[in-house]
Amino acid sequence: MGSARLPGKVLKDLGGDTVLARVVNRTRRATLLNEVVVATTVLPADDVIVRECERLKVACFRGDELDVLDRYYRAAQEFAADVIVRITADCPLIDPELIDTTIRAGLDQKADYATNSLVLTYPRGLDVEMFTSDALERAWHAASEEHQRVHVTPYLYENPELFKVVSITDEADHSHCRWTLDMPEDLEMIRAVYQHFGNRDNFRWNEILDLMENQAELALLNSHVRQKALREG
Repeated sequence: MGSARLPGKVLKDLGGDTVLARVVNRTRRATLLNEVVVATTVLPADDVIVRECERLKVACFRGDELDVLDRYYRAAQEFAADVIVRITADCPLIDPELIDTTIRAGLDQKADYATNSLVLTYPRGLDVEMFTSDALERAWHAASEEHQRVHVTPYLYENPELFKVVSITDEADHSHCRWTLDMPEDLEMIRAVYQHFGNRDNFRWNEILDLMENQAELALLNSHVRQKALREG
């Protein structure tokens, strides 16, 4: 709830439901996941997220606000996860088939860490990260820099000599597309996308691409927004 650029963004209304609900619902459609867990903080301000999780009947774990790596590690322990998939709650257009694609690639290639966000070809906002519980534990013990604790996975991909890293890319480059939620302009664009699809949340990412090609003005709503740099937190 404490987002600096758009406070309370994960509970903003998005076509009649919350942003968090949209992320959870779309993530639940991935066929290779056993369980979805919302990992929030112990801050009183995030009590409302816990209540929203109760409404959505989704598991919730509370951990450290800034040491998100620790939060993930302890959540993975709590739920006895052998493979962890990280989806950030500011991605209400996340695609379940891309989640499955990332998991399948990671499992097939016996990766410690697999993602579609290292070499950017997919729109920003479709980021999927998969890592093993062993890799998470090793990172939890060894990661010492602030950005490695805040952003969970940098220690994994910054040390390819220690971990098997698999990068998933698309044939076409759509990395210029911004579909993540950080600013009011992002919310305006994403709301327009949902409205176009009748405020359903089962549309695919390639359907959004088709929409953007036919209605180029949608992409202009947030095209000026600068992506936050990793070390900005």
